[in-house]
Amino acid sequence: MWFSWLFGYAKVAFYGAKNTIILTAKDGSEKSLVDICKSATPTCRLHPLLFNGHLQTMYTAIGKQSIPIIYKRKVFESDDPEVAGSFVVDFVVHEPSEVDKTLPPRTTYYSEDELANIGSLDIKPMLITLHGLSGGSHEDYLRHVFAPLCTEEGGWEACVVTSRGCAMSKITTEVLYNARATWDFRQVVNWCRKTFPNRPLFGIGYSLGANILTNYLGEEGNKCPLKAAVVVANPWNLEIGNVGLNSTWLGREVYSKTLGTAMKRLFMGHVDQISKNPRINVENVMNVKYLFEFDRELQGPTWGYPTENAYYRDASSSDSLLAIRIPVFAVSAEDDPIATKLALPYEEIKKNPFACLCVTSTGGHLAWFELGGGRWFVKPIVGFLQTMARDIDHVKSSKKLDDMIQAMIQPSHADAGFRPMRRKLRYHHDPDD
Repeated sequence: MWFSWLFGYAKVAFYGAKNTIILTAKDGSEKSLVDICKSATPTCRLHPLLFNGHLQTMYTAIGKQSIPIIYKRKVFESDDPEVAGSFVVDFVVHEPSEVDKTLPPRTTYYSEDELANIGSLDIKPMLITLHGLSGGSHEDYLRHVFAPLCTEEGGWEACVVTSRGCAMSKITTEVLYNARATWDFRQVVNWCRKTFPNRPLFGIGYSLGANILTNYLGEEGNKCPLKAAVVVANPWNLEIGNVGLNSTWLGREVYSKTLGTAMKRLFMGHVDQISKNPRINVENVMNVKYLFEFDRELQGPTWGYPTENAYYRDASSSDSLLAIRIPVFAVSAEDDPIATKLALPYEEIKKNPFACLCVTSTGGHLAWFELGGGRWFVKPIVGFLQTMARDIDHVKSSKKLDDMIQAMIQPSHADAGFRPMRRKLRYHHDPDD
């Protein structure tokens, strides 16, 4: 034990179904999903002075690095009238960028000429990203992943779907995003299929973005157009997470208050627009201190939830995990103070052969800092994505996956009567409606 602490070694464990899906490689060999995930995951050796989840997590505030990822921003108009409004997507580009003080660093808008020629017939894999609560494409944790992928050697293209109102974007309706806001991500995926018809598409989500992505994957089921996905530090069960967060002084007075302050600041940046919503009591929102209070005063009234716990139960993604039908690699830390281990879906993951969960004994929330400032979680994620993009024959694999999907929906299946995506908040593509 002391040896592991002294040298920063963390335990790594994998969880999944007894027999995860089998994928066919381009060389004709067959590999199980869990073996692919294990092969992509190196030894976890973190900074020995950041020896618990609190230190790892707090270091994210001071351990900033210069990772020169450059973006061009495109404004989208929602194609769904029930969630009308605009949102933005930041695309990774490679040419130097001018300074636009109205946008995050290294980000400018596409010009009209650039937008007119944005389409491509290339076959580069493309990573569609969802950031964490109140974040954006400027966040270090996602730029750490882009750095090795979005190079000539890496061979990837990437973009970040920005939650409405985040990252200096404007909102044009009376609502912010929520933890089940899958509609903008869905629109971008469909747009990418048309604009880049030859690119295999992959998804990745971080923290709240991981929860949203997991819900999207469950909603799409076997019709999901992504080849594979990664979810990092997913809170999974938001109600349990809220209880865990507020069960300690540090959780309530540091993490919950910090997150609540960030969301209140986001609200204040758009208060003129949001205050037009007759359901919102602006004074109540302005007086919140903690994240659960913000969800009670803004998210609940906005979306029709009577309490924050009703919102958390409906928005949680642990049940959505059961409906996923593409390969998914989930990475979490046991000592994550925000996405608590109490909410990790150990039993659900055993029921779905399309998913594998990697849990480290330490690492904090979206941290996993190593000596030198690198982040360990980048290695298994990049390894997994490169394997899925370069080595797996998705055409040959699809027949086996289709057969497994058919077997899973037979009446004899133990969970045949449970519909994990029968959500309370209206969902456009519910096959049972």
